[in-house]
Amino acid sequence: MAIIGGGFTGAALAANLARNTAGRAVDIVVFEPRARLGAGLAYDTADPAHRINVPAARMSLIPDDPDDFLRWLAAEGEPRDDPGALAEDGNLYPRRAVFGRYVSDFIAPHLKADQVHHCRERVGQIVRIGNQWRVNTDGGTDILADIAIVATTHPAPCAPQNIAKVLAGHPRYVADSTLRGALSVIRGDDRVLVIGNGLTAADVIASLRCCGHRGPITAISRRGLRSRGHATTAQEPFGDFVTDPPQTARSLLRRVRIALHQAPAEGRSWHAVFDALRTQGGDIWRALPVAERKRLVRHLRPYWDVHRFRVAPQIDAVIAEGLEHGDVRVLGGSIGGIDHDGETIAAEVRHRHSGKREQMLFDACVITTGPAHTGILRSQNWLADLADAGHLQLDMVGLGLACDEQSRATNRDGKSEETLFIAGPLARGTFGELMGLPQVNDHAIFVADQVAQRLARRSRSRAAAKTA
Repeated sequence: MAIIGGGFTGAALAANLARNTAGRAVDIVVFEPRARLGAGLAYDTADPAHRINVPAARMSLIPDDPDDFLRWLAAEGEPRDDPGALAEDGNLYPRRAVFGRYVSDFIAPHLKADQVHHCRERVGQIVRIGNQWRVNTDGGTDILADIAIVATTHPAPCAPQNIAKVLAGHPRYVADSTLRGALSVIRGDDRVLVIGNGLTAADVIASLRCCGHRGPITAISRRGLRSRGHATTAQEPFGDFVTDPPQTARSLLRRVRIALHQAPAEGRSWHAVFDALRTQGGDIWRALPVAERKRLVRHLRPYWDVHRFRVAPQIDAVIAEGLEHGDVRVLGGSIGGIDHDGETIAAEVRHRHSGKREQMLFDACVITTGPAHTGILRSQNWLADLADAGHLQLDMVGLGLACDEQSRATNRDGKSEETLFIAGPLARGTFGELMGLPQVNDHAIFVADQVAQRLARRSRSRAAAKTA
């Protein structure tokens, strides 16, 4: 079995596959160029401002043992040298690098037992050879896999073309802030323009302030929405959206509004309603026709994102302080035009609600528009090869790769590829809620179960054939 991508999804998948296939003659190879499995783009960071966005008590890799991560933290003496990890509400929000170590330790016993093999090379090509998949890497590794699983990361953000064209080559134009050290080009007093306003933008603002940046920061997005913080007290999810599930985006929105209106009388905030939507997300999504899924994504996704994907209290406090003092601005609007005179960037900002046009000057520009999922098939050569050969296609909603209810890739003809699976967030066009870590972990377990069941069926078929 070849798993392409060894970040959180790939590592969780490999560990569960190793557990499910223990005692069988199965080779699990994870292709990941990073030194450790489990860190990936999200957790392979040394930035002290980068924290997990979910309380540590909800980050266990073992669904039946919710305290596993907390016990690991205690055993490792973590979080050490990080007094800011403990939020005022009593929850721990360790740095992401710490969680990456936890995931690496989770899979380590399977590596030691040779159940899982880590190939520290980048995949260059995957080709179908008969009933197998030939995987070639840039380091010269060449294997034939009976089953291939796409567990790759999100594609890089895609800057608006007019901005990318004008600012290409500018010394403080940061096209991808997720790259290690990307923000180091920004000086302490620089006026910074941030394009986008989600979780990545929050990270950028917190990182800059953590490194001593003092200059003004302006974050702009079409609606001017920013990611919200967590509830100050623990709440149970509130709302039932799966009994007689909504069949349209409009009816779902109506039901959510009713729940939001009723929640305060039950002592709950909006957080509890969105937590219910999150836990029921898969069933809600499956009940919606494709046309309504598209409508939901087109019109309501920005509002979902800022309520669903919450920032850690420590990061929220940094942004709130900046908003209060006026050195951080969050604007709704668009960039009407952009140019630069030497290293000074001149941008025309068109405000969303007033229609006012404002000329603003900046010294740096950071793109945080989020992953360009519609370009995933061209983001890596091996994905492009699989797409050109007809084995992969984009899902109909535009959130990732098309797959069936067993998470098998759907090919160009609309048929399921029996031995090619999609794991993690790139499968959310089919499964809906697949961005939060608990949901991604559950999906990795699900895919591992699907693959193990397939292997068991094949073993029984071979045994029956021998008996016959």
